[in-house]
Amino acid sequence: MGRRGKKKGRPVSGWVVLDKPVGMGSTEAVSKIKWLFQAEKAGHAGTLDPLASGMLPIALGEATKTVPYVQDGAKVYRFTVAWGEERSTDDLEGPVTNSSERRPAEAEVKALLPKYTGVIMQTPPQFSAIKIAGERAYDLAREGETVDIPAREIEIGRLDIVEHDAGRTVFEVECGKGTYVRSLARDMGRDLGCFGHIAELRRVEVEPFTPEDFVTVAELEAARFGERGEVAGDDDASDAPVDFDAIDALLVDTAAALECLPQVTVSDDAATRIRLGNPVIIRGRDAPVEAEEACATVRGRLVAIGAIEQGMFKPKRVFAG
Repeated sequence: MGRRGKKKGRPVSGWVVLDKPVGMGSTEAVSKIKWLFQAEKAGHAGTLDPLASGMLPIALGEATKTVPYVQDGAKVYRFTVAWGEERSTDDLEGPVTNSSERRPAEAEVKALLPKYTGVIMQTPPQFSAIKIAGERAYDLAREGETVDIPAREIEIGRLDIVEHDAGRTVFEVECGKGTYVRSLARDMGRDLGCFGHIAELRRVEVEPFTPEDFVTVAELEAARFGERGEVAGDDDASDAPVDFDAIDALLVDTAAALECLPQVTVSDDAATRIRLGNPVIIRGRDAPVEAEEACATVRGRLVAIGAIEQGMFKPKRVFAG
């Protein structure tokens, strides 16, 4: 049997709540953060288009096990719809496919909002990551194909007008998983008879994180390199002795992603048993008796995600101590 290669990087864990700039892709952002932290493992919780800015939660190390809980969280976007043009990509990137001289009044836009609030059906954009017969819709669209993407159910918690003028409207939307803001712009434009596309898009929140958790690439670079700065083109820069305390201090704790789950506190002995995959009895007057999912902690540190059945915690996914 072949020997396993040594893992590259540090076993650092936690969340980087990145304020992603316009022009940077989500995959590029993850690679940048992984390199800055010299992390063994990294991944993001929800793609953000290169033309969009804002919150891109990036998980490092053990936090990657909690990514699904962040992906399922509610999201808040601030976006600007430019009226009068519909584009192939439903944003500024694509060519104009339909146009109109008509511009809606604010009252018309406001009257339309109830139609886009609550549980609604939405058709994703042609340029999206939806798979059609095993291929990404955006790959087919780039080849000139028009694909039939079925509508799907999404949930809009609220949709508010922030600003309005003759040619554009700024909205803020709180929505659930799977919502395409570009589709909102496209569909509202069609309903108003004037067409529309996204001119600016910023993700403000991804539950459970808030704008207070934001950190920029510049702040991370300053923490990582200090006054010496990054040595451009120096492949050996990451091998130089570095104190990671400053950049690690910018991480949000892994357990923050699991605030949506019932929390149970266990003893050191119980934590050891759980990490070995063994069930333990949950003690305490307020401890839940039944829960499909819960997380166990010891002295504030995450131990495991599991189920509680008849007062017993049964681990499903454990975390390193």
